[in-house]
Amino acid sequence: MNSRERIQTTLNHKEPDRIPYDLAGTTVTAITKNAYLRAMQFRGLSSEIGDDEIDPIQQIITPSEENLILLKADTRRLGAKRIPDYQNARRVSGDTIEVTDFYGCKWKFKQGHDIYFNLFDSPIERAGSLSGSLHLLPQPDWDSYIKILRQNLNEQIGKVGNFAGIADRNTAGLTENSLRIRGYENWFMDTMIDTDGVEALFERIVDDKLRYWDAIIDWAIETGNGHKIQVISECDDLGSQATTILDPDTLRQMIIPHFKTIFTHVKKRLPHVKTFMHSCGAIREILPDLIEAGLDILNPVQFTAAGMDLKELKRDFGDVLTFWGGGVDTQSTLNNGSSQQVADQVKQIIDILAPGGGFVFAPVHNIQEDVPPENFWAMWDTLQEYGKY
Repeated sequence: MNSRERIQTTLNHKEPDRIPYDLAGTTVTAITKNAYLRAMQFRGLSSEIGDDEIDPIQQIITPSEENLILLKADTRRLGAKRIPDYQNARRVSGDTIEVTDFYGCKWKFKQGHDIYFNLFDSPIERAGSLSGSLHLLPQPDWDSYIKILRQNLNEQIGKVGNFAGIADRNTAGLTENSLRIRGYENWFMDTMIDTDGVEALFERIVDDKLRYWDAIIDWAIETGNGHKIQVISECDDLGSQATTILDPDTLRQMIIPHFKTIFTHVKKRLPHVKTFMHSCGAIREILPDLIEAGLDILNPVQFTAAGMDLKELKRDFGDVLTFWGGGVDTQSTLNNGSSQQVADQVKQIIDILAPGGGFVFAPVHNIQEDVPPENFWAMWDTLQEYGKY
């Protein structure tokens, strides 16, 4: 099987020749720059990076095409960079870099000190109310934005070939963006005292997302590449380690209907695509609601969170959800475990999630800065050896 066939087979809940592997198909199934460089150098491989950081805020990179092929990665990403034209958009003062994102949130990175960019200014955090301040949000120059997006897509499509094309989000999710725009404490208070403002901000974010997806789909149809997009990837961290971030009924009323709008819109325009959603945390209780809203693929499958037992998830949802991730725990095992512990956990999870298809291997979230190269290769070697059907 080629990669497209392998991914499609597992999305159809059938067993391909081997478990598909995703590395850098999205900005939540990727690898940070330094972890990548150390891993490649450990085995004497080229440490060349493909594009510049596709998400400098997370320090996420795209490996070179040569190494993606060597690593047998089945996916290729299509979509905007987190900060379009990052090299010209960044502001450098001494050893500090600052950037401003799509919604006017400001981020700072001190070289030699920080691991990732840190949010230091939210555009309407100091406003008296959310309802009365939405006009202060910057209005993107969509003509320029779409021009850069199309340039990115034209460059990226040449690498898709027989790999699985994943159309990836451009910004964070509804709650994530809202928290950054308004400030964390303010936004949680707004959900209690200014629900109209919360809804209006959600509507702005959804409108922007639909405009982004339409730009990708328009390009795909015009260039004859619609069939190469197998998955569209969205996100929103709706869970914490122990609970959902708001009570489940509030999520059902305020947030999930908006994702239904996005999923329905995309599937109407590209009926063959599968919808992917990244949400960390304890979200077991709302999975039926997300499925009803049109969700096909769950990521990152954070099995260390409350209620996220893998055997139960596979039993209860394995016929309708593809589990994309969950291959090894990134909070403790991949970063702090021994190579043997990594290998043992990968085998254990394959035994649970792989039968019957519906499983794409990736760790629980991105491979972070603190992952030793020995553990990266223990994960990868075990997948190659143990991941055949």
